[in-house]
Amino acid sequence: MSFEWPWQYNFPPFFTLQPNVDTRQKQLAAWCSLVLSYCRHRKLYTLDVLEAQESPMFNNKKIERKLSVEAIQVVFEELRKKGNLEWLDKNKTRCLIMWRRPEEWGKLIYQWVSKNGMVNSVFTLYELSNGDDTEKEEFHGLEDWMLLRSLQALQADGKAEIISMDDGKGVKFF
Repeated sequence: MSFEWPWQYNFPPFFTLQPNVDTRQKQLAAWCSLVLSYCRHRKLYTLDVLEAQESPMFNNKKIERKLSVEAIQVVFEELRKKGNLEWLDKNKTRCLIMWRRPEEWGKLIYQWVSKNGMVNSVFTLYELSNGDDTEKEEFHGLEDWMLLRSLQALQADGKAEIISMDDGKGVKFF
């Protein structure tokens, strides 16, 4: 399944931050939507600013336009304000991208647990994100940091408890 680019992606001015405040707000909203959709499609959870600039997400080779690193930082800062991004370093070169928030992942995981009659069961984190039983689930392949945050959200709601096991962490669902 190929990624469907928004119409703005083939519009050269989209790759230059616009000076007009209203236009810039719409442009940033479009960029935020594009970044989250692209990362969701590719199942990306961690981004490096310089690598991202060279990726198709910010570099349209067909029209020979690329968003500047400074503009990418502005887009990423907008995503941070919305709760979809966290910087991994003080220099803001690498970040965690959350195209779905931990609470949303937790809800999906809990729905799967309930649907399959596995309440009161214990799972390792590996079984949840990489096990054969979850292969067809959207959370299959979820990176450990996001899985753990999702389970912490469920724990805060009283639906799960994260436990220590011999070979790492596990979770019991209630």
